[in-house]
Amino acid sequence: MTRHRRSAEALRLVLVGLVCQAVVACAATVTPAAAAPPSARMTPAEGKAAIGAIVREEIAAGNLPGAVIVVGVGDKVVLREAYGERAVLPGRSPATVDTIYDAASLTKVMATAVAIQQLVERGLIDLDKPAAAYWPAFAANGKADITVRQLLTHYAALPAGIPTRAWSGTEGALDAIVALKPVAPAGSRFIYSDVDFIVLGELVRRVSGQPLEAYAAANIFEPLGMRNTRFQPPATLKNRIAPADIERGELRWGEVQDPIAFRMGGVAGHAGVFTTADDLTLFARMMASGGTKGGPVVLRPQSIAMMIRPQSPPGGPALRGLGWDIDSPYSGFLAPSFSPRSFGHTGYTGTALWIDPDTQSFLIVLSNRLHPNGKGNILPMLRRIATVAGAMAGGTRQHVLSGIDVLEAEGFRQLSGRRIGLITNRSARDAKGRRTADVLHAAAGPKLVALFSPEHGLDAAREGKIASGRDEATGLPVHSLYGETQRPTAAMLTGLDGLVFDMQDVGTRYYTYATTMAYAMEAAAQYKLDFFVLDRPNPITGSTVQGPVLDADLVSFITYLPLPVRHGMTIGELARLFNEEKKLGAKLHVVKMRHYDRASWFDQTGFAWVAPSPNLRRLEQAVLYPGVAMVEAANVSVGRGTDTPFEVMGAPWIDGKALAQYLGGRAIAGVRFEAVTFTPREWAFAGQPCQGVRIHLTDRNRLDSPLLGIELMAALQRLHGDRFAIDRTLGMIGSRESLAAIKAQVDPREIVPTWSPALDGFRARRGSSLLY
Repeated sequence: MTRHRRSAEALRLVLVGLVCQAVVACAATVTPAAAAPPSARMTPAEGKAAIGAIVREEIAAGNLPGAVIVVGVGDKVVLREAYGERAVLPGRSPATVDTIYDAASLTKVMATAVAIQQLVERGLIDLDKPAAAYWPAFAANGKADITVRQLLTHYAALPAGIPTRAWSGTEGALDAIVALKPVAPAGSRFIYSDVDFIVLGELVRRVSGQPLEAYAAANIFEPLGMRNTRFQPPATLKNRIAPADIERGELRWGEVQDPIAFRMGGVAGHAGVFTTADDLTLFARMMASGGTKGGPVVLRPQSIAMMIRPQSPPGGPALRGLGWDIDSPYSGFLAPSFSPRSFGHTGYTGTALWIDPDTQSFLIVLSNRLHPNGKGNILPMLRRIATVAGAMAGGTRQHVLSGIDVLEAEGFRQLSGRRIGLITNRSARDAKGRRTADVLHAAAGPKLVALFSPEHGLDAAREGKIASGRDEATGLPVHSLYGETQRPTAAMLTGLDGLVFDMQDVGTRYYTYATTMAYAMEAAAQYKLDFFVLDRPNPITGSTVQGPVLDADLVSFITYLPLPVRHGMTIGELARLFNEEKKLGAKLHVVKMRHYDRASWFDQTGFAWVAPSPNLRRLEQAVLYPGVAMVEAANVSVGRGTDTPFEVMGAPWIDGKALAQYLGGRAIAGVRFEAVTFTPREWAFAGQPCQGVRIHLTDRNRLDSPLLGIELMAALQRLHGDRFAIDRTLGMIGSRESLAAIKAQVDPREIVPTWSPALDGFRARRGSSLLY
């Protein structure tokens, strides 16, 4: 066929396909309510209706022509349905549950990773040996040290692919790989690379003596009963195969879509397998049960357990098992809807497999989203379906894993063999509610030998200077960093190999825990100790940056660096900022959270609120704290010594009714005011009735808390300027310019824009320190 005729035929096919997709779209009706994500557990019938509505809506939007979806829970398949069309050209054909799909990168976990693990079981491959031990030519051009484990976890630092020109056939691809150079030292970078698995496929061939397709058929697919799963499907199955897109004027139908695998003849370690939903169900059941609940298996239980545990380098940006994705940029559409031990993989053609061993559940999505024009997109659909599938499984929706949870999940590898000191208080707990101190004390690998406490002590319940002592639960010494010293001394650090910091910060400039961390980082740098920060959520979101930036000469123990009132950073990100801007030279390791969305409030992370200090007993108080605390250095009470700290503000000399009326007239978004009388039991005006206002939080998303703070200051200055000691607030508001404006009775809403230049500068400064 001439190039002109191929182009004309391609255009005709695309036009036919678009018309057919339009017909499908018009035929699909969706009830938006039915497609909404669930908020609780769902019955199979409810889940089936919700997933059906979601898929039909996505088909109607032109994001895919059709799909087959399976949800398994326990030993039952609770959903097994085909939706839409298998093909829209050259003629329309409905999707059926036995449709054969190009699995794309599911090949990596269905075939190649399993084959490697079988060879490990037989003692023929060692995961920590260089791949060049099995393929000597691979060592060329700086690849001699790349291990099998690094290839399986995508930490080999090889390029993502190889050019699809200037070579053909398997040998041509292998020669191209031999000529490649790593882009970084092995183990230092996560690069999701098809090259990694092409290499692994070649290792299977060399070690087993069989080509990958023959090995997988004989040792994986046939023993599991996966009768419709294979590389290079024969032409006799073409009518059951879902076609892909158009390449060079011809519809790709029954041939692998991946261009590298195609040039290799249809067989590669990274792509090439075709499968059905029923076959994939057999495989998913083996993995979900860990190979322990009957049914065909091709791996020992210990091997499955090894494959689905974190195997990537500690502290890396992506958490990977052996072939499997656990937590990476590629899993964000699926993982959050299942338990923290869940794992899976996706494929470029529109395939996905996610498995949760905790609930013995799995989700299979097979589609040909590239058909017919290569423009389909199923990622939003995956997120929505995963939410439903997780609810159908009845498990606990995955919440954020803090740094200590990640350490636990990785077997404390980053701390293994170290004698460590822990800077902490009771707010530092893992997902099970256990103190970090107790978790590390019981952990195999590191040896916890000392504790360090900040302001308010280890129990986060005391005021004033704190004496050193001993922890009752662990018997370990507790060195106070808010007593005779605020910095770890040489004597405190004797015998330690590292310091670990784990405490819940509150996301506000004026809070001492970040400074305690910074002082400890300085000491760690001085005494050449590694410093680990176990990261935690910013409870008032890590996405909002508000308020005046502190004047540079006002830094103190309350604020280590010039920051805005709401800095929008996690404690780990602050550590990175401190280390960079102050050039501390600390050997800093931040153990990142998993599944953290920086726009989340604390109660959206899955953690229970544990008061980080005596007067922040509820999250609502932490939300109000950046505003209300701005005035507390003056001669007012902010509710310390009452049951509602930072929810009230007053003094014996204030007219509460007038103040409430004035502030109500200001129409401050997110709060309302009520006149109140309260008597603090301690702190400012202890035992004295105070008139003032009760501040009711009505919409935390609309509240600008630093604006609330200057509104309170401006109101007190306007109504009680002769009594209000406004100058004492300088250390909290942190801006002489803003304080002067308030004293001059400038409208607070006119003051807020003056903060913008400094805030823009801070956002630029913090950018390189952000982790999420």
